[in-house]
Amino acid sequence: PERSIAQIPLPQRDASRLLVLNRADGSVHHKRFSDIVKYLNPGDVLVVNNSRVIPARLYGLKANTGGQVEILLLEKLDGEEWRVLVGGKKVAPGLSVRLLDRDGQDADLVAEVVAAEQGPVRKIRFSQPIEAFFEKLGHTPLPPYIHAPLDDPERYQTIYARPEGSVAAPTAGLHFTPELMLELRDRGIIIEEITLHVGLDTFKPVETGQVEAHTIHSEWSRMTPETAKRINQAKLAGGRIIAVGTTSVRVLETAALRSAGVTGPLSNISERDTQSADFSACAWRPVAAFEGKTDLYIYPGYRFRAVDAMITNFHLPRSSLVIMVSAFSGRDQILSTYQTAIDRGYRFYSFGDAMLIL
Repeated sequence: PERSIAQIPLPQRDASRLLVLNRADGSVHHKRFSDIVKYLNPGDVLVVNNSRVIPARLYGLKANTGGQVEILLLEKLDGEEWRVLVGGKKVAPGLSVRLLDRDGQDADLVAEVVAAEQGPVRKIRFSQPIEAFFEKLGHTPLPPYIHAPLDDPERYQTIYARPEGSVAAPTAGLHFTPELMLELRDRGIIIEEITLHVGLDTFKPVETGQVEAHTIHSEWSRMTPETAKRINQAKLAGGRIIAVGTTSVRVLETAALRSAGVTGPLSNISERDTQSADFSACAWRPVAAFEGKTDLYIYPGYRFRAVDAMITNFHLPRSSLVIMVSAFSGRDQILSTYQTAIDRGYRFYSFGDAMLIL
């Protein structure tokens, strides 16, 4: 329901509600996010995605006619070329766009349309590195279901966001405060960072008749050797791996498949493939470091190899994200829990409340 979609963040990050779902018995408990410390044990590993959202929405005028053009950065390519979404009429190859700063003035930066791709997707080349202009002309790209203005762009960033590259926030991490992170560390919880730059396709609905037929998007991600080593040590010592968000799940499970010897594409990998002797898991190395794009598609039937528990927000219907949490907890259990959340007034999506799935 529209009334369930959170339009603005709460004044206090960890004041959001927390629905705790126990997969084993289906029990549901209603808490505050700050209560998360009660469910984690010393030696557990909390894995967070430290990607930072770039101010990826740009505005400009066509050099030939003065017509307005909106540009949403999707992916950096080679040199000063980017793959983007464009809004405006007749944005064809060869067109030059003069970009505007946040005050609507000429920013002394030109974007040339190099090639047209599918639908509104274009390849463009900037006259100078766009990264140097982010603070001057970039706007935070809020999700399409948020219609209220955001007074403080930092509220669409996690407190630990550092490497820039996402066009949407890893929203499960928005609930953490510095004080809560320190309390977790003091209780012996190990906090590890991975990176996955979230793409706009995270909002792409599944439109195929069968879940398996959906074409999943790929996203650049990284788990360093040092992080992999510490996660493996904690896992072998009996600690649980708690993924903060579906993006962290995707990185952890990719790292687990790489450790098991799966080297090719992961988008439609079957359990039969990964059960063969060639893909046997290494007992002392649950995850392996990697860097690059992952196209791992997790849907019901997938066997989780690394993740023991998951912190996540409430996701859009027909999304690959709600399919992922259904794979983790079971479709019927997730749908029933979502209905409970709606009935009890939980706030959904990016600025909404959280779930802890144990």
